[in-house]
Amino acid sequence: MPNKLSRRDFLKLAGLASLGAIIPPSAGLAANLLQNDKKNVLIVVFDALSARNISLHGYARDTMPNLARLAGRATVYHNHYAAGNYTTPATASLLTGTLPWTHRALRFGNRVKPELAEQNIFRAFDDYHRFGYSHNMLADIFLKQFAENIEGYIPQERYLLVNDGVIQNTFEKDADIATVAWAREIKRQEGFSYSLFLPYIYEKRKESLIKDAGREYPYGLPAVNLDNYYVFEDCIRSLTKQAIEVPTPFFGYLHFFPPHFPYKPRREFAGAFEGDFFQAVSKPDDIFTEGDSPEKLGKWRRYYDEFILNVDYEFGRLFDALESSGVLDDTWLVFTADHGEMFERGIQGHTTATLYQPIVRVPLLIFEPGNQTRRDVYTPTSAIDLMPTLLHLTGHEIPAWSEGTVLAPFGESSPGGVFTVQARNDPALPLVTASVALVMDNYKLVYYTGYKELGADTERALLFDISADPEELNELSRTKRETASEMMNIVRQRLDQANEPYL
Repeated sequence: MPNKLSRRDFLKLAGLASLGAIIPPSAGLAANLLQNDKKNVLIVVFDALSARNISLHGYARDTMPNLARLAGRATVYHNHYAAGNYTTPATASLLTGTLPWTHRALRFGNRVKPELAEQNIFRAFDDYHRFGYSHNMLADIFLKQFAENIEGYIPQERYLLVNDGVIQNTFEKDADIATVAWAREIKRQEGFSYSLFLPYIYEKRKESLIKDAGREYPYGLPAVNLDNYYVFEDCIRSLTKQAIEVPTPFFGYLHFFPPHFPYKPRREFAGAFEGDFFQAVSKPDDIFTEGDSPEKLGKWRRYYDEFILNVDYEFGRLFDALESSGVLDDTWLVFTADHGEMFERGIQGHTTATLYQPIVRVPLLIFEPGNQTRRDVYTPTSAIDLMPTLLHLTGHEIPAWSEGTVLAPFGESSPGGVFTVQARNDPALPLVTASVALVMDNYKLVYYTGYKELGADTERALLFDISADPEELNELSRTKRETASEMMNIVRQRLDQANEPYL
């Protein structure tokens, strides 16, 4: 085995070439992990689930007891990072194995660059039955883009209480006419409605559905985009059944909206942490503050934690159903998130320029078929590593365009940096207004460029020792000047490489 690169050597090399060129996907350590009989793969994503708020990772509230129990049978990644800080770039990276500055799905509602659309995880599993679903419209955009490679694509509205199906079910005997009228009156696609009474009937039907389902949700029904309501447990139950019944071998991708805002847990979980003794660490407002008070952030954090408790219960149901059916005997099951959520520094949510740990550090657990022991991995890992790892574990070829590497312990660990990229508000193809985080060893550097909040400065870099200072309270760019400078140079050079085709 070649000698390991030191961090300093890597810093010098990384500035000269892309990470994918320096660190090719590993061939693996244990040949017996490769499956000769084509094991299934199921990726389960929970939207906006931060590792910081999970009890398995040391959070003070017991938000995920089921996950902690099941972790005894999984490989647990403790320093796993999203490639973006909100759904569009983060999900595109998870599904393509490339960083946001490569796939260019950077802005709200973007697709992957058309010329790269065939470079996706569904295409890589082309000898499997493939199915996918997402509650989240932004992730559903990618499933639609890759639909030619997904035999079992499930439309987003399938598991929304209020959608086009409501009117079709209300007028079962005249579904065709009702659908046209719906499109014209409710969706305002063209002309006038066939029925002046349709909006009234629809609203009454919607009220009835919401009232019936809402009895179990004291904070109100969970929803996507304001009024697209859904019942979480019904969606879990139906999609779990589908995973049990689909042809094998299968590759499945299930992207659930909880615990994304609005935080609406079921009755059993609402109020679970009310009046407890939890105290968040006090932190000063960031330059990108949204002005949210500590009291407001504390309230939203509690609702969010209760919704995570709800997620934990439903994931436990999903896991137990797959196990009792026998599906898990032949399935690699992945538990992860697209990005995290933030309740500090005057900021709530994840639509921000900042890249602090609560937003970018997400859970990753991989359940191996038949495994009954726990393994823990503490080295930094990235969402772009998931695709090559799953291909490796199922005996597939890892495509040359993948920028990730095979995760330990399934492949040889390699020195490397983990990147997160945010350029949501940049109207130009070259990224001139962006945030980039680079994690290497114990250090994390966040580089900001082009924002008006920077004032007279054109760029800013923050350096943290995230091992000794996981709350990111002690900024080290002045006391660790050499490390900060070397890491900032890597980020600048990688940004230059990414921008070169667009200059």
